[in-house]
Amino acid sequence: MAVNEGAPLLDIRDLRVSFPTDDGVVHAVNGMDLTLRRGETVGIVGESGSGKTVTSQALMGLLKDTSATVTGRILLDGQDLVPLTEAQMRPYRGKRIAMIFQDPLSAMHPFYPVGVQIAEAYRVHHDVSKKAAAAVAVDMLGRVGIPDPKRRYAAYPHEFSGGMRQRAMIAMALVCEPELLIADEPTTALDVTVQAQILDLLNELQAETGTSVILVTHDLGVVAEVCHRVVVMYGGECVEQATVADLFGDPRHPYTQGLLASMPSLAGTSGRLTPIPGFPPSLLALPEGCLFADRCPKAHLVPDGACADRRPVPAGPEGHPSRCHLNAQEPAQEVAR
Repeated sequence: MAVNEGAPLLDIRDLRVSFPTDDGVVHAVNGMDLTLRRGETVGIVGESGSGKTVTSQALMGLLKDTSATVTGRILLDGQDLVPLTEAQMRPYRGKRIAMIFQDPLSAMHPFYPVGVQIAEAYRVHHDVSKKAAAAVAVDMLGRVGIPDPKRRYAAYPHEFSGGMRQRAMIAMALVCEPELLIADEPTTALDVTVQAQILDLLNELQAETGTSVILVTHDLGVVAEVCHRVVVMYGGECVEQATVADLFGDPRHPYTQGLLASMPSLAGTSGRLTPIPGFPPSLLALPEGCLFADRCPKAHLVPDGACADRRPVPAGPEGHPSRCHLNAQEPAQEVAR
């Protein structure tokens, strides 16, 4: 799918999300910036707890009427979604922004047939009869590759296999032809064969509908296959952004380098992976300096202990910023990878 180089569909600026707890305030997302153009697929990657899913929940408006505090700007085609109330957000959710949840079995209601739930999602945003909505739902089930869609329309979620449930969830998300689709770990629980089928399906439907996609995942292999650009999150921050080619060919942040080094490779000879030592920072008490400093093998190369004392700002080539003190130094001081 060709990417539209015009005005961005989605423009996120300084997004911050925090949650009050008995132990203190959890700072789940800390200054997220992201731009998404029409027809583009952007992957958000990082370890568990890095803020990927919370970011997607904020985009969907699922944190409204909760204890969460959300600040910053989420501009969808120029409209800021952050200050909207829950009632004001409903026309957007499902119609203009839709989400494929990680576990379709828990995301679907167990007491209603799958087709009825898809038809209901369509009727929320379209003034049509139940019969007309049912016809749309059957057609959508067929488009996502579910065999005998008329019969499957009346089946319940537990009667579907894992791959078919994921296809049905994709049908529900796309039935209103949203401009933006958020896919949160859509293939995690699937075997590799079904995973490939689901990814191919998403690519085909995106080419057909022109929908922009945010893919939330921990799987860099999936990102390399389907995404145009990548956002790497760590400790609630975006630590690196780049095109897929630039990120895999020239990773600039030590955390990104660690993620890539920990990937299994068919070309590897030792059979051993290279893990990132240590643990992510506590989101209850973020350090003053670089969030990755305690785990970074290159922190000692930055003079004056800046990694521990000062939070780095994004720096680097245009289109490939990374939040690392090393990348803010002169090219002659850049460390070989």
